[in-house]
Amino acid sequence: MRFFNLVAVASVLFSTSNAAPLEERTASSYAGHVDALAAQGFFNLAFYTATQGLPSQKCNLQNVAVRREWSTLASTEKKSYISAVKCLSKKPAITSTELVPGVRSRYDDFVATHINQTLAIHGTGNFLSWHRYFVWAYEQALRRECGYTGYQPYWNWGKYADDPLSSPIFDGSDSSMSGNGAYVKHNASCIPSDSLCEISLPTGTGGGCITSGPFKDFSVNLGPVAPALSYVEPNPGTFGMGYNPRCIRRDISAYAASHWTKDADTASLILNNPDPYWFQTNMQGNFPAGFLGVHTGGHFTNGGDPGGDLFVSPGDPVFWLHHGMIDRVWWTWQNLDVEKRKTAISGTLTVNNSPPSRNATLDDFIDLGINAGPIKIRDAMSTIAGPFCYVYA
Repeated sequence: MRFFNLVAVASVLFSTSNAAPLEERTASSYAGHVDALAAQGFFNLAFYTATQGLPSQKCNLQNVAVRREWSTLASTEKKSYISAVKCLSKKPAITSTELVPGVRSRYDDFVATHINQTLAIHGTGNFLSWHRYFVWAYEQALRRECGYTGYQPYWNWGKYADDPLSSPIFDGSDSSMSGNGAYVKHNASCIPSDSLCEISLPTGTGGGCITSGPFKDFSVNLGPVAPALSYVEPNPGTFGMGYNPRCIRRDISAYAASHWTKDADTASLILNNPDPYWFQTNMQGNFPAGFLGVHTGGHFTNGGDPGGDLFVSPGDPVFWLHHGMIDRVWWTWQNLDVEKRKTAISGTLTVNNSPPSRNATLDDFIDLGINAGPIKIRDAMSTIAGPFCYVYA
């Protein structure tokens, strides 16, 4: 009974009257259609649980959460999410200032954790699982500590890749994640750094403090560590951990969005990378080859400070919508071949294996410090197992 209900949920969430019947669909018919791939994956997951059972008794039809795309939320739902984010930024930090002198808010607790672990969670075997747990822990904080009754929304990049500034995410309205920064003359962004400029990203029309929307007065307290803007106030502490209050600066880039985050880019990533190593590697980008990938391309769509700083990027609240989509893309990839991909990981413990390190394993731990207790990577491999109980629309 639970299986048939799960199929019913999938049918409602992904109803497409002009889509081919499930048994007639082929990979080629999905080119450029990420939502169709997600729908196929959801049905695969439903059929898999029919024969294998649900992986956790804690997760069932009655309590499974559905994460939705930002544009599908009602204005009241968007404002509720925004209010919860602001609430978290006003609650006192639980991180010790002896460990992180610059931490001031509960929101900063998450930013500090990301800064502290950045070099062990990117270009590594735990990149996807670590960020899945990180976003979930943030979602739980919004719900438990700030009374948010919804779930973490995501930013479907392909919907707005040609004109991100006009999107409901960046249009600057009171139900957006705020708009662009004021124009400040600045140099092109060098990726991965000014000293190693493997990709030069053209400047946009921003670069300064955001001027509209709910987060125009939002304070970034930590960082920078690896700033994309040369004029960002340097941090007075070690490794960006000193107190350095400043505005969110954005330089929204239609160039980054249109070159690396189109619907076809994401569909190609999902369909053409059956090996987990190449899936996560091409997702994150290949800088020597001049390829940002959807992960880095998404970060540099909003760009600026802290968005363009790999370490401090969660300081811009749009980070969580971006990584919600990263998780949805992984979820879709997993569901297209549930049996083979439910425990598929690849990569080592260091960024792009530098310095060389052993391979990550399912028994390695993910530790978010004071934000959530440690779990093993194997417990983060399914969104309906371990501590999780959610799916994506």
